[in-house]
Formats: sequence, C-alpha cells, structure tokens
Amino acid sequence: MFLLRKKSQNELKNDSSCQDAKVSELKAFIGTLALSERSLKYCTDGCLRRYLEARNWDLHKSKKMLLDSLNWRSSFKPEEIRWSDVAHEGETGKVFRANLHDRVGRTVLIMKPGMHKNTTAPEDGTKYFVYLMENAVLNLPEGQEKMTWLLDFDGFSLRTNIPIKTSRDIIYILQNHYPERLGVVIFYNPPRIFEAFFKAVRYFIDPKTAQKLNFVYPNDKDSVELMNSLFDVENLPSEYGGKATLKYDHEEFSRLMLEDDVKTAQFWGLDEKSHHTNNGQSGGEVAS
Repeated sequence: MFLLRKKSQNELKNDSSCQDAKVSELKAFIGTLALSERSLKYCTDGCLRRYLEARNWDLHKSKKMLLDSLNWRSSFKPEEIRWSDVAHEGETGKVFRANLHDRVGRTVLIMKPGMHKNTTAPEDGTKYFVYLMENAVLNLPEGQEKMTWLLDFDGFSLRTNIPIKTSRDIIYILQNHYPERLGVVIFYNPPRIFEAFFKAVRYFIDPKTAQKLNFVYPNDKDSVELMNSLFDVENLPSEYGGKATLKYDHEEFSRLMLEDDVKTAQFWGLDEKSHHTNNGQSGGEVAS
C-alpha cells in the first residue's frame, strides 16, 4: 500500500482549496468576536485573504495581525480622516494620487521625497500618508487590490527628505495594517546620497516588501524596459519616460479629494457632522 505524501507548506500555500479553507477558518474566528459594524465591514473575504497571504497562510499569525489592525483602526480611525485635516500637508505636491493607473489597473501614488520640507510635525506626515492610502484603496478598480508607488527623487536632499521617524512609522503602518496592498515600488533616479537614508530604514522593511522595490534610472536600458512594461507610455508623464504631461495642481487635487471624502463617508456610513470627534485620538477597542 502506498502512503500519501503530506503536502509541503509551499504546496498548501499554492492550493486554492486549502486557501479557501483558511479564509473560512479566519472568517469563523471573526464571527466569534464582538466587532463593531465598521470592523465587520472591513473584514471582507478579500481582506482576510490578504492577511493570510501576508503571514504565509499561518492562521495563528494571521489572527494576531488582523486583531492588531482592527485595534489600530479603532484607535486611529483612518476612515474618518478628511482632506480638511491634511490639506496643508499636500500643498507642495509631495505625495498625491496620479490621474493614471498602471497596465494592470493599479492606483498610482506619486511621491516626491524632495518636497517634504513643509512637514513640521511627524504625526501630520503620517496622517497624510494614511489618508492617501485609504483614498488609493477607495479608487482601486474592481478586481484589483494593490497599488503602485512611484518615488520621484528630483530635488532630493537629506535636508528636505522625509524625517526618519515618519519613514519608520509609514513602513510599519504599511506592512502591518495594509498587507498585500503594495504591488510595486519604483525609486526613480535616486541620487547616491539616498543610499545613506535607505540604509537607515531598510532594516524596518520585511523581505516580501523588499522584493517589490525597483531602482530605476532614465538612461538605463533595463530601467526603460521595466517602465514600459509597467505603464502605457501615452499616459506616463514625460518626467518618467512617457509622453503625458504632469503638473500638480493643489486646488484641483483638493476638489477631487473633497469629492472622494463624500464617497468615503457613504461607504463607511458615517455622519459627516460628527466625523471630527476624537479623530485619531480615541482609545476605542475592536468591539466598540
């Protein structure tokens, strides 16, 4: 009689039926908790799958990660942040959602590390990042759950760069509370001085995220091919090797964000008259 070979961990991770079973187990676990309506709305099957994938389909680790995120969301209240709370951070155009998607439909966030000189309080920069992450997720097309980051190093210097604390907080929030939301990161034409900064923060980046990082240079053949594979050159701004025009208009971007704030409130079922109450300061628990 032949003995059935036990599936390896990698085979289990790649088996769709096993993955579906894990999602069902995590969903059953969530059903035993006294969650708020917002937390329940957050815990879609797609959400549970992302947490499982982020923890290599380890159910125990995924439970802990999800609970940590639910408590963070209950306290930080990212869905309640509005453009009026963070508009001052966006005046320089240091981070904004571009009016294009990449070839697979991912929302594109353009970040300009050289434009961060207007951030005076690290917590303001972090809140602005969280706001834009929520907005990018809101604008993902159906069937797409990841986004693309394009970091433009024009004007970069250590004096104008993102503060180390803000960078560390952003990396932590991204990896722990927005799992599997990042599809690809493009460091576009980074100067050598950036290497010193990158060495200071790379230890906070997990290996899975690190695999998504791409250093791109305008006169490098491989870099050009990579950009062409990721973007339609007709829609890609000329600054990055495309044919389109890029100009950040703070007034126009503000108008778009205010429109999206209405969509956010509708999605979460929020009362706009009271959304500022204790924003980002409440100590609420998951079950609140």
